[in-house]
Amino acid sequence: MNETECISIKNADLGYIKNNNHLTVLKNINASFFMGEMVGIVGINGIGKSTLLKSISGLILPLTGEIFINQRPRKQMSLMELSQQISVVLTEKIEGFNLTAYDIVSSGQMPYSNSFHQLFNNHKAYINEAIKACNLSDHINKLSSELSDGLFQKTIIAKALAQQTPIMLLDEPSAFLDYASKHDIFILLKKLSEEKNKCILISSHDLDLLLKYCNRLLIISENGCELISTKIAKENKSFQIISGGHIQQYY
Repeated sequence: MNETECISIKNADLGYIKNNNHLTVLKNINASFFMGEMVGIVGINGIGKSTLLKSISGLILPLTGEIFINQRPRKQMSLMELSQQISVVLTEKIEGFNLTAYDIVSSGQMPYSNSFHQLFNNHKAYINEAIKACNLSDHINKLSSELSDGLFQKTIIAKALAQQTPIMLLDEPSAFLDYASKHDIFILLKKLSEEKNKCILISSHDLDLLLKYCNRLLIISENGCELISTKIAKENKSFQIISGGHIQQYY
């Protein structure tokens, strides 16, 4: 990890606006994230992990405060600029479209090509690299409706890889995957953070994997957010962490 700050959240209340009313999920958030690090986001269901990732990505706006991407206010960045800086993997399935796995992965290059029909050799190289990294070569011609939940999850992760962004945000990327595939994905993400100097934020209920592969944990609770190194977390015999409605203790 280097000391180049790529995400900064300052005095931000995060949530949603419904019927002109602010529905605050996270209050007074202050946090910074750096290139070359992998940060695990943990907390009980409904505490605001997905809200945080959506706020950073630009899918929703902060209610108060500011989010900076590479020292620029995120609200001043166009969607095209954001899509060249941040790739996102959410748990929601794509509805209303029945593209092939290859088309879904290829869409990761659209911020640079603007069209499926304008994919040049360098675009295709990134796409094929992502397909290979996620072990999808035997499934690229399948329609999304034909993919199992696990294969679809790998496909949208491959799309994020093909997008070639310095920042990756992943919401439960190991959901629907078997044990071996979960490790493969975390190993791949760790390699990207270290060798490609990417900043990777990942929410997951797989605490063992987060502790093993992440540099830091962002713990979200009713009392706010706290960043702690995984090394300290593992060395602290009294360390307790809440995730998925359960308290797990590590000795």
